[in-house]
Amino acid sequence: MNDLNFRTLDLNLLRVFDEVMAERNLTRAAHNLAMTQPAVSNALKRLREVLGDELLRRAGYGVEPTAKALAIWPTVRDALHQLRTSLAPGLFDPASARNTFVLTMADATAAKLIPGLVDILETEAPGVNLRVLPLTTRDPRQLLESGSADLAVGHFPGVLAELGATHLQESSPRFLHQRLYDGEYVVVMRRGHPLANQPLSLDAYCNARHLLVSFSGRPFGFVDEALAACSRQRRVVLTVNQFFTAGRVVASTDLLTVLPRHFVGATGMENELSLSDLPLAVPSVHVDAVWHRQASHSSTHRWLRQGVERAANLCFGRGDATSGVVPAA
Repeated sequence: MNDLNFRTLDLNLLRVFDEVMAERNLTRAAHNLAMTQPAVSNALKRLREVLGDELLRRAGYGVEPTAKALAIWPTVRDALHQLRTSLAPGLFDPASARNTFVLTMADATAAKLIPGLVDILETEAPGVNLRVLPLTTRDPRQLLESGSADLAVGHFPGVLAELGATHLQESSPRFLHQRLYDGEYVVVMRRGHPLANQPLSLDAYCNARHLLVSFSGRPFGFVDEALAACSRQRRVVLTVNQFFTAGRVVASTDLLTVLPRHFVGATGMENELSLSDLPLAVPSVHVDAVWHRQASHSSTHRWLRQGVERAANLCFGRGDATSGVVPAA
């Protein structure tokens, strides 16, 4: 874009562009903007002329962005967010707030964090609502980028490794994270299982039939990676996408599964299950909160992050912490 184009650019066009990119649908974007669909189409046409790019093409029931649209969107979205924050920087007042926050996490994580977070809401922010979406991926960045979730909580080793590498190259990474707690995974089976109440050998573990909690449905997880590293393998005969379902299934079958130790007590099935240590070393399991950079300076989002942190600290007996969030390292 040359200087003349920028000086004459109507910034409202960028607001329309941002909304259409988030929704990938002109009708929904028009509804969100309180505009007619023809007005949204006309705004995009004007922006195309200024930028010299098609930006969005029709695809199915929505639109598909061009490479240039994908390249400029993060900058446009960040700039609009900073402008909104600068013009209306008021502090978040939880007692009078009527916000709705969207979190995404696995059921094992929700079982531990949500009760404490609800207590915080009832005490400090009775008008605030929570929506918890099931976590269906080990990479929640697209959900955060699109605004479908305000905060993702879970075990994201690949994402954190990428963020660490990116942070060495970029002074302002697009996603930030905070460690909430460390977990330990154990082998879980029904009470009375032939392998229960005895040390579990690697041979016995590999020869058993297994159930795997897999968000993607792929029958290969971090335990399988550890087994492959020592030239061993197990047979996964069933995958499910919820930890609670896994506990319910193994309680009434001879399948083995691997669950977070802290989660077993939250299932209500503790008396039906037997726990054993894994017969091989696996990487530590870290549970982190991840969010988009554009939310980092919002007092509203900061309160949400601190609330999740406090719920984690209370859950694991660390007191009612109120420390600030930690950026990606």
